[in-house]
Amino acid sequence: MKLKFTYFVVFVFLLSACNSKKQADDTSEKQPNIIFIMSDDHTTQGLGVYGSRLASLDPTPNLDMIANEGMIFENCFVSNSICTPSRAAIITGQNSQLNGVLDLDGRIEAARQYLPIEMKKLGYQTAIVGKWHLKEEPAAFDYYKVLPGQGSYFDPEFRERGEKPWPKNVVQTQGHSSDKITDITLEWFKKERDPNKPFFLMHHYKAPHDDFENAPRYEDYLADTFIPEPESLYEMGNHGSVATRGKNDSLTRIIGSSVSHRNLIRNQAMNIYVDSTIHRSYREADSIRPEEYVKWTMDEEEKKYASQVYQDYLKKYLRCVKGVDDNIKRLIDYLKEEDLLDDTIIVYTGDQGFMLGEHDYIDKRWMYDESMRMPFFVRYPKKIKAGSRTDAIINNTDFAPTLIEMAGGNVPDYMQGNSFKTILETGEEPEGWQQSTYYRYWMHLAHRHQNPAHFGVRTKDHKLIFFYGKYYVDTTDPNADWDKNNWGNDFTNSTPVAWEFYDLKKDPKEMNNAYNDPAYADVIADLKKELIRLRDDLNETDEKYPHIQKVIDEHWND
Repeated sequence: MKLKFTYFVVFVFLLSACNSKKQADDTSEKQPNIIFIMSDDHTTQGLGVYGSRLASLDPTPNLDMIANEGMIFENCFVSNSICTPSRAAIITGQNSQLNGVLDLDGRIEAARQYLPIEMKKLGYQTAIVGKWHLKEEPAAFDYYKVLPGQGSYFDPEFRERGEKPWPKNVVQTQGHSSDKITDITLEWFKKERDPNKPFFLMHHYKAPHDDFENAPRYEDYLADTFIPEPESLYEMGNHGSVATRGKNDSLTRIIGSSVSHRNLIRNQAMNIYVDSTIHRSYREADSIRPEEYVKWTMDEEEKKYASQVYQDYLKKYLRCVKGVDDNIKRLIDYLKEEDLLDDTIIVYTGDQGFMLGEHDYIDKRWMYDESMRMPFFVRYPKKIKAGSRTDAIINNTDFAPTLIEMAGGNVPDYMQGNSFKTILETGEEPEGWQQSTYYRYWMHLAHRHQNPAHFGVRTKDHKLIFFYGKYYVDTTDPNADWDKNNWGNDFTNSTPVAWEFYDLKKDPKEMNNAYNDPAYADVIADLKKELIRLRDDLNETDEKYPHIQKVIDEHWND
């Protein structure tokens, strides 16, 4: 009897152990919560973990901690470096021509808000807080509280679901937008979150979008610090082409908004010193005819002035970044308190990069790396090794497929992006992983930033850009879909057509356009073939725009 009882005890113990293991296995495989955090215009230079000239300032200790506890992507790129098209690509998993959002006037209605739709199919409670910028009601989410358009830095209004039709349910708040967006998210966690469901939350800051307005508590931050400046702020080298500089540099006075006085139409001095005599005469330069432009040279006096403007510009930017980073800590602290942190996939990114004075440029739009590269890192200790980095190429159309797969779903056929779940979990690129990414900026000379329209291809080692210098509709056609009132420019103006090529291994700061170097002839020929392949595969050709295709055909072999 004693022996039988002993066997019985052992059997019960083993059965209990098996059941405990099964429960543990089931728990480990349960769907993760997901928080997708995105700031506006937060470029890699403004994060410590990317090792830029600003890293020594330690601008983002809390974000750096999250990044170092997960995987950091070195080669994450936007497909179109402007707010609305980037957000459309993220929410749809599609490129611009397929999702229809080519510019800032685009919109995504509820039926095409694919990412929250797919997450709800998988049993997730969905929410979005902060910047939305896709015009239509974010009705595919279970909960939303979003800024109208760009929103305000101070005392922002929000739109939420309610008795009135969108967008008439307005909530007025007081304070700085970064604080208020975090307040709303924490309130959602405490009052709206269903503890019986996994959650998918998109938490989007307005900051640090220009014109930068930081919370008053940061006015002393970096006040007595000299901000490291890019060498290319003062020296152009062989950067650019006739498309961006003009013959004999004649277009440098109007192409690409600048830190210095170089750009007569839009420069940072206009944003900072609106009433000052020192630049009022430059505003009058709008009336100068192109044939009267002269080559820009930055003398010692102008260098001193540019440095003064740059220091002010960067301090305002980094104060906004500091506000984001401090609010991220509030969010992480809450997740820790509620024992949610390690059960939650935390994604951080910006909606694109941003020029912080490189090549004397401000804003984004360019295919140059500071504008095209997105910060991107993911923390999830159950699946992602801490301290890992990858140089695998991803872009913003890949985000939705990846999050869907990590939630346990299958990537829908209508999405063009690719899931990089395997890279996150193994640190290795799977066989056949993409080795290039496509870029297209459509808004020719728009919004007084004066960036020519262009497209191109980037690999890990090289970049090829084609500036075609045309708007995307035929403006001579009276029936053309052309919103001149919204963009406010005469888009019948063309700019020179040109190619640019950069060897990113030898020239990571893109200071030497080597397109005409015969040593790269074979590399450039291969890149052109890849560019054709990408445009065909992604349905990003110009079949709808024959006037652009004509330019492409005429200059493809230049």
